Amino acid sequence: MNVNLSKFNNDWYSPKASAPKRLLWYFCNALFFINPLNPVSGLKVRLLRLFGAKVGAGVVIKPSVNIKYPWLLEVGNHVWIGEEVWIDNLVMVRLADNSCVSQGAMLLTGSHDYKRETFDLLTGEITLEEGAWVGAKAVVCPNVVCKSHSVLAAGSVATHSLEAYTVYQGNPAQPKRQRV
Repeated sequence: MNVNLSKFNNDWYSPKASAPKRLLWYFCNALFFINPLNPVSGLKVRLLRLFGAKVGAGVVIKPSVNIKYPWLLEVGNHVWIGEEVWIDNLVMVRLADNSCVSQGAMLLTGSHDYKRETFDLLTGEITLEEGAWVGAKAVVCPNVVCKSHSVLAAGSVATHSLEAYTVYQGNPAQPKRQRV
C-alpha cells in the first residue's frame, strides 16, 4: 500500500473556533508566547483566558511556548510550563494542579493513520493529573493520561497512559521505579 496525500481529507475535524479567531490567536501566539522576548507569565495567562482557556492561579509560562488552540486548554493551579514547550492541542489538553511540563516537551493530540492510503488524521485528548511531571524533551502522544504524580523522564515518549506515582523512561516509555 502507498500513501496518497492527494486523497487526504480531514473535513470532519473542527478546531471549534471561527477562522478570524484562529487567525487572531495565530498572531497573538507568535508575538506573546513563541517570542522568546516575553518572560511575563501574567500577561500570557490573561491572553489565554481571553481566548477561552481555563487557567488557574499561580501558573508559570516560560518564553517560547507554542499553544495551538487555547480554547481547548484547561490549566489548574500552580502549573509550570517550561521554555519551548509545544502544546499541539487539536482536542482538549488538561493540566491539573501542580503538574509540570518541562523545557522542550511536546504534548501531541494528533497523529495520522499510516495504515490507510489517505493518511487520515487521528486525535486524542491528553490529561496530566495532579502532580504529574513531563520531563525535558519528552513527548506525550494522543489518548494518554499521566496519572497522579507520575513522571515521564527527559527524552521519553509516552504512547500509553502512565500509572500514578510511577517513573517512566524510554521510547516507548516503560515503568522504571516508584515515585516516593
